[in-house]
Amino acid sequence: MLQIKNLTLTHRKDLRTLVENFSFVLNSGDKAVVIGEEGNGKSTILKWIYDPSMVESYCQYSGEKAGDAGIMGYLAQEIPAEERALSVYEFCLKSSSFLDLTPKELGEIASQLRFPAEEFYSDQPVETLSGGEQIKLQLGRVMFARPETLLLDEPSSDLDLETLKWLENFIRDYKGIVLYISHDETLIENTANLVLHIEHPREGKPPRCGAFRLDYRTYVQRRDAGIAIQTRQARKEQDEYKKKMERYRKIQQSVEHAQNTVSRQDPSTGRLLKKKMHAVQSLGRRFEREAENMTQLPEVELAAFLRFPEEVRLPAGKVVLDLQLEELCAGEKLLAKNIRLRVMGGEKVGILGPNGSGKTTLLRRVQAELLPRRDIHAAYMSQDYAETLPLDLTPVQYLAPQGDLASETKARTFLGSIRYAREEMSHPIRELSGGQKAKLLLTKMMLDGVNVLVLDEPTRNFSPISGPNVRQAISAFGGTVISVSHDRKFLTEVCDKLFLFTASGLVPVDREGLQEEVNI
Repeated sequence: MLQIKNLTLTHRKDLRTLVENFSFVLNSGDKAVVIGEEGNGKSTILKWIYDPSMVESYCQYSGEKAGDAGIMGYLAQEIPAEERALSVYEFCLKSSSFLDLTPKELGEIASQLRFPAEEFYSDQPVETLSGGEQIKLQLGRVMFARPETLLLDEPSSDLDLETLKWLENFIRDYKGIVLYISHDETLIENTANLVLHIEHPREGKPPRCGAFRLDYRTYVQRRDAGIAIQTRQARKEQDEYKKKMERYRKIQQSVEHAQNTVSRQDPSTGRLLKKKMHAVQSLGRRFEREAENMTQLPEVELAAFLRFPEEVRLPAGKVVLDLQLEELCAGEKLLAKNIRLRVMGGEKVGILGPNGSGKTTLLRRVQAELLPRRDIHAAYMSQDYAETLPLDLTPVQYLAPQGDLASETKARTFLGSIRYAREEMSHPIRELSGGQKAKLLLTKMMLDGVNVLVLDEPTRNFSPISGPNVRQAISAFGGTVISVSHDRKFLTEVCDKLFLFTASGLVPVDREGLQEEVNI
C-alpha cells in the first residue's frame, strides 16, 4: 500500500502552488493515472514520491509518504542525453541489480517485456533504438530491481500502435501498483481503475486535487454530467435572482420617489413611507443572504480552446499534393519504395506505422514540397518543437512580433484561451512543457491563416482533458491536414483517409476496423 498525506508542492521560481494538501491511497493491483493540464505538477508528483531530492532544486514541498509500497521503480519521460550515447549493455549496468540476476530471472523479465534477453548485452547505442525499443529497455532496467510499485512518466510517448497495445497489457497484468502519466486516452481508458486529477481552476484560486476510484470513461462521464447539472442549476438560480433584483429595484425606486415628493405637511404619509422603506431594505438584505447560498458555477479547469478561422477553406477539387517517389531514403538507408500520395483540398490524411520505419522522413519530404508553394499557405509541426520555435522568445513575443499594445493584448487573450498561466506568457519558450509548446505552434498557425497543416505527432503532448478539444478543432479545420500519428483517437476522429507506411509504399488502412479497436 502507498499512502500520500497532505502533499503540497510550490514552484520556487514564481511561488505557484502546484498541489495543495493532496491525499490518496493506492493498493496492490491499482493502476492509477495522473491527469491534468500541462504544467500542473504531474511529473513533479511522481518524482517526489520516488525521491524528494529530485524536485528540491525547483520546488518546495511538504507532506508525508506512508504505507509499505515496497521497492519502487521510476521511469522518466526521457532518457538523459548522457545515457543515450551509452551502449545497451552499459545502460543496463547503471542498475546495481543487473549483474545479480540469474539467466532465468533475466529471461522472465525479457519475456514480460517481449524484448530479447540477449539484447540486454548488446553493444548497440541506445540512441539508435526505436522509440518502442527504448521504452522497453528503460522498463527493463527498472524491472531489474523487481519493484512492487512502478512510477511511469509518459511511457506511451512516441510508441507505435503495436507497442502501445503491448504497454496496455503490461500495465494491466502488472501485479503491483502502477502510478503513471499518459496523454494517450485510449491507453488510459483500457488500463486505469483510479484517476488522480490535478486542476488549476483559475489564477488566484488554489489547485484542486482529487482521487476517484473509477475507470477513466466513467470518471469523465460523471464529471461532465456533474458540471452540466451544476452549471444549469447555477444559471437558473442566477436568472431567478436577477428577476427578483429587478422587481426589488423598481419597488425601492418607487418608494424613494414617493419619499422625495411627499409633502412636509403630510407627516402621516411620510411615516408610512419610512416604514415601507425599512421593509424594502430588509427584503434587500434577505436577497443578499440568498445570493450567498446560491449554487455557484463549477470551478473546474477548462480545457484548451482552439478554433481555426471558419473562412480558411480549400476547394475539394484542388490538388494539394501529388507525391511520387520511386525510393525514400535516409542517408544511404533505403526506407521505402514506390511512395504514392495524392491529397486534395479539405482532406485529412493520417499516416501510421512502426517506430523507425521512416514516417517522419516522409513527412519532412512533404513539408519541403508544400512550404515554398504560393498557391497554398502551409505550416509544419515537427516532433522536435525546437526546429520551428524561437526558444529564447516569450510566447507573447512569438505571437505578437510587432510589439505594439494591441497585438500583445490579442496574443495574451489567445494564450489565456489555451490555458497559459499569466507567468508562462512571460517565460522563455524553452522553459515551457511539451504540451504548451504544441499549443503555441497550433495557435500561431491559426492566427496566420494557414490552410495546409503538416503535423508530426500533433497530439502526443496534450492532456486527456484538452485532447478532445484539439481533435475537434483540427477535425473542423476547413483546410487540408497531412499527419503522422499513433494516437488512435486522432486517427479515427480526425482523419478521413489512413495509410500504413511500409517498405513497399503506403497501404490504405480500414478506418472502421481501427475505430472498432478504439471502442473496445
